Amino acid sequence: MKYRLLADIALALSLARWKQTLIAAVGVTFSITMFITLLGFMNGLNDMLDGLILNRTPHIKLYNELKPSPFQPVQLTAAYKDHYHFIRSVKPYGGRLEIYNVDPIMTAISKDERVLGIAPKISTQVFYTVGSMDISGVINGVDVEAENKLYFFSNYVTEGNYIDLKNIPNSIILGKSAADKMLVKIGDVVQVTTVNGEQQQLKVVGYFQSGIVDIDKLQSYTSLATAQKLLGESRNYITDLQVKLKDIDMAPAMAKEYRTIYGIDAEDIQTANSQFETGSSVRSIISYAVGITLLIVAGFGIYNILNMMIYEKMDSIAILKATGFSGSDVKTIFVMIALTIGVFGVIFGLLFGYLISSVIDQIPFETAALPSIKTYPINYSIKFYIIGATFGIFTTYLAGYLPSRKASKVDPVVIIRGK
Repeated sequence: MKYRLLADIALALSLARWKQTLIAAVGVTFSITMFITLLGFMNGLNDMLDGLILNRTPHIKLYNELKPSPFQPVQLTAAYKDHYHFIRSVKPYGGRLEIYNVDPIMTAISKDERVLGIAPKISTQVFYTVGSMDISGVINGVDVEAENKLYFFSNYVTEGNYIDLKNIPNSIILGKSAADKMLVKIGDVVQVTTVNGEQQQLKVVGYFQSGIVDIDKLQSYTSLATAQKLLGESRNYITDLQVKLKDIDMAPAMAKEYRTIYGIDAEDIQTANSQFETGSSVRSIISYAVGITLLIVAGFGIYNILNMMIYEKMDSIAILKATGFSGSDVKTIFVMIALTIGVFGVIFGLLFGYLISSVIDQIPFETAALPSIKTYPINYSIKFYIIGATFGIFTTYLAGYLPSRKASKVDPVVIIRGK
């Protein structure tokens, strides 16, 4: 009964200055709305930018890297065994890029419960012969179905059908920038020359566009069989194994494990793309900082409004205390006013934030550089709404609690004597 009476008094005080109360609620609503919209858009943008690279990058890449020999002839000579060796200009030794015993390795990795899938790949440098000119590029021979399942290959094939690589012998999907540079259309035939001098004519069946021009100028795709034929190698010739995990955070530890077990180089996605994670973190920090700043500003607005309300209602507070209400009762009344403003502001702020995010999500965003993106990206993560609601209520509570302490200490005798 007591708290119901206090709530009625809080409502009466709020309605007596309803314009100020409405302005405070609108301030909280606007802050929550912009907080939700800003974080949803910024994190959607992060997901889009990271996806351009991370969707096409294996969690673990197994390969043989060309590197200097760990032992030099002078180190193997018995006469100089106990000497210090200072060796300069050490050159890489002629190791092979092929992964040895690739079939047993693939079988073992596929049975690992931590692994989502594995896709073999052959990567080789080539020259596209256009008239009297040779244009450098890179051809990736892939298992077409595994590449599409694990790395969304079809999303980046802007023209043509990705499965034609498997169904049509001696076919190729060119990077869009490379195709434009060579003035090649779908159905044309291009002549490809490897660094070893092997030549092959390949039929263009589609265009590939990652959204990164430097990649699209170089990268092209063909099937594993075509790449092996182009290089004059057997069906067991594989240069890269692309492993996708169920938990991306396990990549560094598993890369080290595979490096030890199979004796080949292993690179995890965190090492390969550390700059993108850094960029995402910075953008997220900026968006959170701006959003929280908006909420704090709204809290100061509520504080100022309640402070003015207390100053104007000193006589009412004095009467309440003279008729038996304690200081804690007065404090409760003004905290109730602040929390009411906060609750209504949070409810409408979350609603308007979701609605504005939905509108942005429907705005067309079409650019040749990002063929897989059709509208502006929005992230609807529930954590943004929870953070916004929690911080909004907490901010308004503090904004009401501080001036309510002042109201609870009012001496009714001094106020009534002054009146």
